[in-house]
Amino acid sequence: MSKATLRTFIAYVEDLPGVLNRVTSLFRRRNYNIVSLTVGRTERPGVSRMTVVLEADEDNARRIEANLYKLVNVLFVEDTTTTATMVRELALVKVRADPSNRGEVMRLCDVFRARVVDVGPEALVAEITGAGDKIDGLVDVLRPFGILEMVRTGAVAMVRSSEVTESGIPRSSTPPSATTPPTSPTTPPGVIKAA
Repeated sequence: MSKATLRTFIAYVEDLPGVLNRVTSLFRRRNYNIVSLTVGRTERPGVSRMTVVLEADEDNARRIEANLYKLVNVLFVEDTTTTATMVRELALVKVRADPSNRGEVMRLCDVFRARVVDVGPEALVAEITGAGDKIDGLVDVLRPFGILEMVRTGAVAMVRSSEVTESGIPRSSTPPSATTPPTSPTTPPGVIKAA
């Protein structure tokens, strides 16, 4: 049995009420802890995209993908863990910064390419976008000043542009033909219609 690692799944789902609940219930029933979950609309009307990060070994990752395909509202799933992807997070960090140390805090933010988006008499808020390690690094250097509050969006991932075919479906993974919903001649290229 292979060792469990953090795995990233991208799932395209129908943009309907209850879909998120069904997907998260699947993970709950199988006792998987979701490390990160982000959901948002895509360029396709009626389709949302989920990025799910969780810990699983190779065997469980295949089971997760297969189980996601069993859900009616899931259109396409890809485990991008071994694919060339760009993964980013956004974080807002409120840190104690009085007039005596504000300059130093702002210089540290600059080093990490974080933007200061709000300044008050005793604190400031920095916005940082990047890989999780970059955000962790900023948090580590700001911690001695006193982090008052922090929020992170969770990871969003996209397969690199060299991995995409003209249809918009990543080359690295195609859904099994039995679960691929049919498309009609009136469907624009790259849009998957539910059966």
